[in-house]
Amino acid sequence: MKFFARTIFTLISSIYLFSCTTVPGTGRTQFAPIPASQMLSMSNSEYSKVLESSKLSKDKKTVEMVRRVGNKIAKAVDELLQEEGVEMKFEWEFNVIEDDKQANAWCMPGGKIAVYTGILKYTKDETGLAVVMGHEVAHAVARHGNERMTQAIGLSLATLALAVSLNEQDSGTQNMFLAAFGAGAHVGVVLPFGRHQETEADKLGLQLMARAGYDPYASIGFWKRMSKAGGEKPPEFLSTHPSNETRIRNLEEFIPEASIYYFP
Repeated sequence: MKFFARTIFTLISSIYLFSCTTVPGTGRTQFAPIPASQMLSMSNSEYSKVLESSKLSKDKKTVEMVRRVGNKIAKAVDELLQEEGVEMKFEWEFNVIEDDKQANAWCMPGGKIAVYTGILKYTKDETGLAVVMGHEVAHAVARHGNERMTQAIGLSLATLALAVSLNEQDSGTQNMFLAAFGAGAHVGVVLPFGRHQETEADKLGLQLMARAGYDPYASIGFWKRMSKAGGEKPPEFLSTHPSNETRIRNLEEFIPEASIYYFP
């Protein structure tokens, strides 16, 4: 059992040493070992599946607006990466999905983006849309998908190591310890890390929208509208996202730095 634990530790340590990168725009050191080519392949496949099963908007004005904002933010990404000497591959694509009940948007690793029509009543205009798209693109630029997948693999290995260490215990004791570990890891590791990624995407997203020519201060109005959207939300410590109140306070702190890049 000790040999097994040492082997896992050595393997993880070796991978860590050769897989550390820096998040563009924030400077955070991250562990993202999954090859970009693999992330891109999986993302393109999932994106195609979503488009095939969704109704794409035929509203020419809306589609043109989404693609206009998307292209400006994509140009801002290129500018940021060039300044920091970072090589990342993006195959940008912007689509609008007709679903008024879903106030959402997302960006796959590699730059495949979907905006749901349900978010448009909160964005209100092009600048509000830039808040959302800047945030979602920031997730891709910061390789958050890679980190989440890496985290899932790490927790699986840790659970396996724990199960091996409990091998001589009765099934009741094994189940109790494994359940406690799973719950603790979720609340103590997965959820806080998710909130950290959201905050980082907010910060980087403001920079991207500002570089694209959109006023980062508009993010405050957007999140105030979202906070009034209704529906009971879980306590912040049980959520993958910061509360709207926390988010707005963070944005107010981030806006001065992002404003440096804003030239209307």
